[in-house]
Amino acid sequence: MAGTPVLNLGPDELLTTTRSVRKRLDLDRPVPLELVQECLEIALQAPSASNMQHWHFVVVTDPGDRATIGDYYLRSFTDYMASKQAAGNPYADDPERTATHARIKDSSTHLAEVMGRVPVLVIPCIDSGAEALPAENQSGLWGSVLPAAWSYMLAARARGLGVAWTTLHQRFEPEIGELLGIPKSVHQGALLPTAYFTGETFRPARRQPLDQVLHVGTW
Repeated sequence: MAGTPVLNLGPDELLTTTRSVRKRLDLDRPVPLELVQECLEIALQAPSASNMQHWHFVVVTDPGDRATIGDYYLRSFTDYMASKQAAGNPYADDPERTATHARIKDSSTHLAEVMGRVPVLVIPCIDSGAEALPAENQSGLWGSVLPAAWSYMLAARARGLGVAWTTLHQRFEPEIGELLGIPKSVHQGALLPTAYFTGETFRPARRQPLDQVLHVGTW
């Protein structure tokens, strides 16, 4: 869809206001496949190890397939929320981060419940050449597709689309792979629900101060 209007965002604003959109995904407005393809064309400019470009992107629009993936995601999410990992509050000594954590839980629950209704599901994948993941250089493998997935999110944001970064579907990666005909040597890196968003009120998120995570020269 050449000539798609792009939001007037400078690079810093684009980078700092691209958020995981969960509650504000418009479930009823169709997303043109050509617009998703335009975003993926930009994503293909991301780096990959040795310029191998072993990435693949599965774009799921069929209502039945989306519903099935949504069911798998909700099952995985429900189990995760019942786990000790999700039940705890890692920010008990920080009221502001505790409040943010609660909002994320709430919006994540909403997304899990409607995942199968999101108009487009994009699954970025990487072909390792083998069914088993390599024991070495995992950073090189995933570093060859995850930057492209993030570039897709940035391109989508600039074109009025909201995307959420999720990975809980991977508990059912074999089942989803079989559903979509993904070869066993191709590994799924994320699940990116994509839709138009409602409300242009995105802003930078609160993050840890740089001096708490910066190590110059040595740790």
